[in-house]
Amino acid sequence: MFRLILAATILVLAMPAGAQEDLRAPIRAELDSIQVREIIIRPSLLKQGLPGAALIRDLPSRGGCPPVTSTHTDSDWGPGEYILQAGFAQGESAAASYQMGAADFPLKLDSVEMMFATSNAIVQTTTEWSVRIYSGIPSTGTLVAEWSSDDVLLPHLVMPPGTTGVILLFTVDPDDPDQIYIDDDGSHRYSVGYRIDAHNQPGSPCISAPDPNYNAFPCTDVSGLASPAGNWIDMVTGLFCVCGEGWSTFQSLPSICRPTGDWVLRSTATPQDCITPTGACCRTGGTCTDDMTEEDCSTIGGDYQGDDTTCDTTSCPQPVGACCIEATGECVDLEQDLCLIGGGIHHADQSCDSYICFPEGACCLADGNCVDGVTPEICSAGDGVFQGDGTTCGGTECPQPIGACCLDNTNCIDVEESICDAFAGSWSGQGTSCTDPDACEENPCPPDVNGDGTVDVNDLLAVIAAWGSSGSDGADINGDGVVDVNDLLLIISSWGECG
Repeated sequence: MFRLILAATILVLAMPAGAQEDLRAPIRAELDSIQVREIIIRPSLLKQGLPGAALIRDLPSRGGCPPVTSTHTDSDWGPGEYILQAGFAQGESAAASYQMGAADFPLKLDSVEMMFATSNAIVQTTTEWSVRIYSGIPSTGTLVAEWSSDDVLLPHLVMPPGTTGVILLFTVDPDDPDQIYIDDDGSHRYSVGYRIDAHNQPGSPCISAPDPNYNAFPCTDVSGLASPAGNWIDMVTGLFCVCGEGWSTFQSLPSICRPTGDWVLRSTATPQDCITPTGACCRTGGTCTDDMTEEDCSTIGGDYQGDDTTCDTTSCPQPVGACCIEATGECVDLEQDLCLIGGGIHHADQSCDSYICFPEGACCLADGNCVDGVTPEICSAGDGVFQGDGTTCGGTECPQPIGACCLDNTNCIDVEESICDAFAGSWSGQGTSCTDPDACEENPCPPDVNGDGTVDVNDLLAVIAAWGSSGSDGADINGDGVVDVNDLLLIISSWGECG
């Protein structure tokens, strides 16, 4: 696949002085555009007959390891100058070795990519290539895998005339059942590289270099050689090849042959033996939990204390809140543990600036009455509704209870007692309802003032509470218009269950 990037420049490998200097001189070029050509391989389909195929094996990941990208170049892989290694001969390889930790192995190869470019090419160029993967360094390590372009399954590198750049990106399909795994050979290194199997017009190694007008070449950067021992070249042999032959680091090359920058080459691989570290997690409430990952701790809003920490050696900050001191009525902002030690009542996430420790106010009872100077707890215990700190019954209108109101025309409405009185109706009491077919039936047991089926102390208290009134709530048992001793005597004489 192709992705258009902005301009890039290419740098070439320097050649020795003398007759070959003009043929192998590096070419510094600036590209106006770079394409990314991604080739995704599926090892399960390609592994038959491939060198190193025996080392391709199924090995599922055993931990949550992030991929690691390794490179020696500081290139941004975008617009800018690069050095085109115009003396790079057919059959030579460009590679880089990367140091990893011993615990990172085995590695799963994800991708390898390298910059190739042309400079003032007058024809379309076709370059045959191979990508090579090593355990260890290229000169002594083990070749793990190698894939070569055939223009059937793996396309050759084809570039148009002019000065252009292509990033050849070799990616292993992450969903393929087979993957490329790299074991540690003891050096804790692995290496990747590209070989030019065939130039468009190859020339004669060490006699006549490939003509830049007809060929593409690998690139180095322009910022200087950062890793002389990490960049490698596999050189062809020949009678007049004065730079050497076989694998060599840039560091080992004669100075007149040594490139001045790093290969524009990088690799991404994923370690397979990661164990996600855990540690102590301080929760928002001041408690501590062991063996949590940093991600899990963050998810619950905690503060991760670091890898391998424990709660035994961790002091989690305690939450500060309003501490209400009942003995003095005071409020101080304090940590929970100190508040409890002092006998206070701690209210997390509250501040004394806005929190009222011991509120008192009016309480509306279920029967419509109002009581002053009670706490929310006492009001709730009496099935009342607390009206707020500092409220009084004088400034509070408590909702009156609703009950069945029986009218003379045999109709029934559910209203407050005062409204029923206005209609000259008979109010059946709090909690009664016209949905009850017996709501307006004459009370067969008048001394049962509260209608619970039993004449007892509750009815006696109801009469005493209504003493001297007209008793419209049923306390005027004998119906003489006043609640008095005669009604009290009827309660006493009817004591017990009605009926």
